[in-house]
Amino acid sequence: MNSKSILKESSIKFLEKYLNNASPTGFEAEGQKIWMEYLKPYVDTFITDTYGTAVGVINPDAPYKVVIEGHSDEISWYVNYITDNGLIYVIRNGGSDHQIAPSKIVNIHTKKGIVKGVFGWPAIHTRNRDKEENPKISNLFIDTGCETKEEVENMGIHVGCVITYPDEFFIMNGNKFVCRAIDNRMGGFMIAEVARLLHENKKKLPFGLYITNSVQEEVGLRGAEMITKTIKPNVAIITDVCHDTTTPMIDVKIEGDTKIGKGPVITYAPAVQNNLRELIINTAEEKKIPFQRAASSRVTGTDTDAFAYSNGGVPSALISLPLRYMHTTVEMVHREDVENVIRLIYESLLKMENNETYSYFK
Repeated sequence: MNSKSILKESSIKFLEKYLNNASPTGFEAEGQKIWMEYLKPYVDTFITDTYGTAVGVINPDAPYKVVIEGHSDEISWYVNYITDNGLIYVIRNGGSDHQIAPSKIVNIHTKKGIVKGVFGWPAIHTRNRDKEENPKISNLFIDTGCETKEEVENMGIHVGCVITYPDEFFIMNGNKFVCRAIDNRMGGFMIAEVARLLHENKKKLPFGLYITNSVQEEVGLRGAEMITKTIKPNVAIITDVCHDTTTPMIDVKIEGDTKIGKGPVITYAPAVQNNLRELIINTAEEKKIPFQRAASSRVTGTDTDAFAYSNGGVPSALISLPLRYMHTTVEMVHREDVENVIRLIYESLLKMENNETYSYFK
């Protein structure tokens, strides 16, 4: 593979459709259908579980199993309380940022369809200038234009309805992908592209490859916890996002020094198996794929932890995509980083293929 773009026009169309579709934690099914439909030509079969994790499998009869994984859910809100005068109060579903909510348009998902609403906020003229109140869960409210609780409920809205942001995908300055939910449906996109490249380049792996799009990462790695017990993998390579720490108000001495456009981020952490990480680093160096390094104390906070500590211990590694403005509606990544994460996973799989024994990971 050379350094020219590996993303086809059809790849970008799939990415746009996949990101624009709502896939909140616990309600990932529609997004998984889009993902599986795209992946279908490149795999032999699929596995799905009760909660919606989807796995495309190449070479399913092979005894040795390698997972490449991302997660499919996005942050959202739940309807928690409806006032008598028709305002809606919320709780988080995942790590939703209360500070970005005021004045945002929202989609409330009901059995009758999507109902539009807005996170209202007092005008600057009316706020106490000596002691302005900051946005917090207790004072965030959604206005649907209704005047009574009954009117809200007649629209199909009830406690437990999930609420998402409608912000859609666009490309900025030619090489920045911007959208909500890049964390981490971009991971599902990248592992699907690895499968496409293996198929188009006619690569036959001697092991089973399990392209895994897990659910419920945003509420504690739950989908990965479940599916790793089903697959029982021998090796797992996880992809997620990490922070571009060069943006304002981030302390690089605490968060590390990583930036979009500088390449995939390879993590050092207790859950990361050293030999597997070194294989990935050696692959990057041999194939001249730019990369960055990061360290995580105790846990990575990603599905890597769930895979690593399952089934008596699974050699696992984490390749992250640097991202700006995580858990906002304007998450931003660099196209070259996306392509280089795809390349790095692809080339690492081929390097594993050339390793005559898999004892490398023991």
